[in-house]
Amino acid sequence: MTDKATEDSLPQRPQHVPEMPLAPFPDAVPNNEGATSTAYSEHRTKLSRHRTLLSEHRTQLSEHRTDLSTYRTGLSTNRTEMSKRRTGMSFQRTRMSADRTLMSVIRTSLSLISFGFTIFQFFQKLREADVVSSAHEPRMFGMALVWLGTGFLVLGIIYHVYFMLDLRKTRASMTRGTLIHGASGFPVSITLIAAVILLCIGILAIFYMVN
Repeated sequence: MTDKATEDSLPQRPQHVPEMPLAPFPDAVPNNEGATSTAYSEHRTKLSRHRTLLSEHRTQLSEHRTDLSTYRTGLSTNRTEMSKRRTGMSFQRTRMSADRTLMSVIRTSLSLISFGFTIFQFFQKLREADVVSSAHEPRMFGMALVWLGTGFLVLGIIYHVYFMLDLRKTRASMTRGTLIHGASGFPVSITLIAAVILLCIGILAIFYMVN
């Protein structure tokens, strides 16, 4: 159905000029220059009519090419508009991809912080209950895991903020240049807020273990 509608919207090509064989060149009339001149004149008239018909057909073809050019220009404008919208949506997909990357960092950091804090607390309780004589090394290992998870989270947040600021700058520049449509929203990342909250929790866990 779409192909049929597209075909119907195309400018119609003009009909071909019917094949018209040229009249044979007339022979000269012996001893009669007037008749010979008349025959030649009629032949030139026929040739002139044939050239006129061909010229009119060329004019029609030229107009047809102009119509096709206008039609292609309209299609190009539509494709440009669609390209702008696709590029604008690609920024949104890139933003969501950055959020997913930060979520991976959050999961890894949360695992390190929770495992480290659990190990620290477990051996501290064993030491307080005099089950083990010394729990310094395991507690230091647990603290190192918490430090590692917190540091990894800090690096992830810094990278995410830097990437998002550069992405917003590029998007704003392309919007001002009318290269894309910037009508869609570009809100602050909820994942970033969750990462900052987890970072605060990790810092509190470090203060608790140090003190």
